Amino acid sequence: MEEFKLKIIVAILGGVFFSFIIILLAFILPLDKPETIIIKPKGVLERVSHSVKK
Repeated sequence: MEEFKLKIIVAILGGVFFSFIIILLAFILPLDKPETIIIKPKGVLERVSHSVKK
């Protein structure tokens, strides 16, 4: 019975430790969004095209 309790405790501590590591990595290594370059439309057709895309 003692061995079973020890296995349960080790499993819980392992799960907490693993979750803690994953959460830390999520905050330490954020994904960078690429910068988008918006070109100003020149003509009427380009303005209509850009307004439809949004």
